[in-house]
Amino acid sequence: MAQDTGLRRLDTGEDSRDWGAVGRLEIDGRGFCTGALIAPGLVLTAAHCLYSKETGGRHDVGQIEFRAGWRNGRAEAYRKVKRAVVHPKYRYSGQTEIEDVQNDLALLELHHPIRNTKITPFETADTLRKGSRIGVVSYAVGRAEAPSFQEMCRVMGRQKGVYVLSCNIDFGSSGAPVFVFEDGAVRIASVVAAKAEVRGTKVALGAALDHSLDELFAAQMDESPQARSLTPLQERNGTGAKFVRP
Repeated sequence: MAQDTGLRRLDTGEDSRDWGAVGRLEIDGRGFCTGALIAPGLVLTAAHCLYSKETGGRHDVGQIEFRAGWRNGRAEAYRKVKRAVVHPKYRYSGQTEIEDVQNDLALLELHHPIRNTKITPFETADTLRKGSRIGVVSYAVGRAEAPSFQEMCRVMGRQKGVYVLSCNIDFGSSGAPVFVFEDGAVRIASVVAAKAEVRGTKVALGAALDHSLDELFAAQMDESPQARSLTPLQERNGTGAKFVRP
């Protein structure tokens, strides 16, 4: 098993040439997450990014902007979000359970597709195998002005549709794409949903795409903009695991 690599900041156009489809999601002027294009008009991210920590209600979708390839004060493209669809089984709560992470996925439809020669949407992959070479491109607190790339981290295990990853994430990394490098292609195989601690070791938790993404696409096709109501904070019994939304 190869050793994990450190973070490399993608400061220049050359550094970030292959990663322009990863962007920073500005959310209601109050925070940010990471997202990635999987089609010219479609961004994949974490569902919990769409909810207010204070009220448990959905953020106003009109106040969410995707900044593709954002670095050092500029983006390759700026797009407002027209519609946001969360996984039909996802329920936002003030506490985080493993079932929440499993379905912590959302699709954001942009008002106008991004058609830019510097930005190529990523394909997705069904599963990650133990030993697969994975990497993460994300924004986070302390490194919010340019994406950082961790070229190599490890899949430590999987439970109930959630990958446990050794990747280096922090607040703002939510929704970041987890890439698998196979057969000369780079595909998104998971989405960062939480950070956690396992036996004293800091890890990242990623939602698997193999079943959940199909269900999310089906919800996107079926759901009208008014179909989902705001979900209030819900009380859940804790399991003892330490989960934190990044």
